[in-house]
Amino acid sequence: MTDVDMTAIADDGLPLVGTLTLPVGPGPHPAVLLLHGSGRLDRDSNTARLRMELGPPLASRLADAGIATLRYDRRGVGATGGDWRATGFAAGRHDAAAALRALAARPDIRTEAVGVLGHSEGAVHAMSLGARPEVAAVVLLAGFARPGEDALRWQAAMIARDLPAPVRPLLPILRSLANRQLARIKTSSTDVVRVLGRPTNARWLRELLDHDPRPDLANIKAPVLAITGGEDVQVDPADLDEIRRLVPGDVTVHRVPDLTHVLRRDFGRPSVRSYRHLLRQPVDPDLLAQVVGWLAHRLHRAPETVRVG
Repeated sequence: MTDVDMTAIADDGLPLVGTLTLPVGPGPHPAVLLLHGSGRLDRDSNTARLRMELGPPLASRLADAGIATLRYDRRGVGATGGDWRATGFAAGRHDAAAALRALAARPDIRTEAVGVLGHSEGAVHAMSLGARPEVAAVVLLAGFARPGEDALRWQAAMIARDLPAPVRPLLPILRSLANRQLARIKTSSTDVVRVLGRPTNARWLRELLDHDPRPDLANIKAPVLAITGGEDVQVDPADLDEIRRLVPGDVTVHRVPDLTHVLRRDFGRPSVRSYRHLLRQPVDPDLLAQVVGWLAHRLHRAPETVRVG
């Protein structure tokens, strides 16, 4: 396989910088756009403190299957400019569409055989791309299928359930404080708001809270593979049922036992406090095999078209 630098131009002219991984052999190749989750993530789904390392193993496995992969740094991260704290949820959606257009337009990529794969927030953006004519397959890893505020409150309740015992008596106070801060952010109008003294991306949070992915799911035209771990404490695995109900066409859903939100297995009690330990392990190999096999089946059989010009 070969890694090459690639830049997509966002709607506002900002260059989105990333890596295109090409398989061995002559093109044009089928391809997948990889969309990462929330936060200050680089093209490999890493932050300074938590290294998800989703990009490299996925790109390698897809290249072995004859499929190219594009992944890019989010705004304000790595080689992509901009201010991460001032970037809204909607901007992430528009950037994903810009990256998709740039990928499908390349002469070494089969325009009619492009898939999108998103994890967490990236899965929600992938839902919005599923109705586009150039999208031949959609993979949703840990994607929520309810209004954003409902999804966030479910996540908060699951995290609160796992607070250390000395902190649990303070839970009513903490919940009241969180609700007051959330109400403050919802009524704010600036990109950034200080919460307990720390700058918070208020624009992103306001737009996430207001977003409802269900209309996007109902408009998807491409085949869908949706996977959520049975031990996910950030996205309700029950949302898989809603994805199955809403997607009008070919949809396959899997609730994987012991799989967590960070796509590693945890055979104990699931907790966000376990993430640092879990991330020392590689991305679950069975998950990678399932995703790559499904994408190869869909993308390699997509009918080829002849480019003009």
